[in-house]
Amino acid sequence: MSGIPTLRSTPTEAAPTNPFLRWFMPEVPLARVAVFRVFIYLFIIIDVLTISGDVIAHGWTPEFYQPLWLARFLHIPAVSVLGAQILLTFIIVFSLLAAAGILQRLSGWAVALSFGAWMFYTQGYGYVAHDHMALVIAAFVLPTVGTARFRDVGTASARAGWALRVVQIAVVLTYFYSVVMKWIASGNITHWANGAVIIWALMRRGAEWSKPFLEMPGLLIAAQWATLVFEFLSPVALFLKGKWLYGAVAFFFVFHLMTYLALGIHFLPTVICWAAFLPLEKLVPKRFTSMGTA
Repeated sequence: MSGIPTLRSTPTEAAPTNPFLRWFMPEVPLARVAVFRVFIYLFIIIDVLTISGDVIAHGWTPEFYQPLWLARFLHIPAVSVLGAQILLTFIIVFSLLAAAGILQRLSGWAVALSFGAWMFYTQGYGYVAHDHMALVIAAFVLPTVGTARFRDVGTASARAGWALRVVQIAVVLTYFYSVVMKWIASGNITHWANGAVIIWALMRRGAEWSKPFLEMPGLLIAAQWATLVFEFLSPVALFLKGKWLYGAVAFFFVFHLMTYLALGIHFLPTVICWAAFLPLEKLVPKRFTSMGTA
């Protein structure tokens, strides 16, 4: 037998009949979540060890803790050095278990809660980075799917589709909200678009190869307008299919690659979540699928 088998719904799930719910909760292969889960949980380990690896150091200066609104609402206190070390251990151990598909709900919720706390502490010392929004949401929605195995290529699940759709929405809103905040901060969106934002960024942290663009202010202003346009239109990706969807994902990948090469800004926590748009079940070797074991 060859090719991908026809999707069959899980016995406990019924396909939504409402058009909006069919879009919001599409039936997708559980294997897609199994692969996406590996991407997310392994990246979370990389993230807490590198990108957001400042929490243990923050434990030495609790007096500088400025909790975010939600952290204040939940009465989350400043972290200690020992507390941060224990939290890091929890995140790594349970992320490995979740990535391996062991005790999927338990390990998934353990990662969600511990990584969520880690984010409160890394963002609670004066700087708030919006590039982690989709990653945190992914950590919280993945445990709701339940058991998802690599061999479940032919098993469709609306619950899995809902989880991936929520991550997709979080990804595009990261860009859309960026336009909103630029508008609010500048008072007039044309002021931002016609300003010297990229020029300032290149002067402050630009790579040597990008410095000649400082002599091309017209091109840089055009790039700022283009950035506003594609960030504003980013929600369109939620409705694309096939080659158009792949093209949109590739476009954002290239955009972030260029900003990293030019400015050292990588945005990796959001980039990894773009995988939620892709048919990841195609990465599963046939020997691991239910078809291959039939």
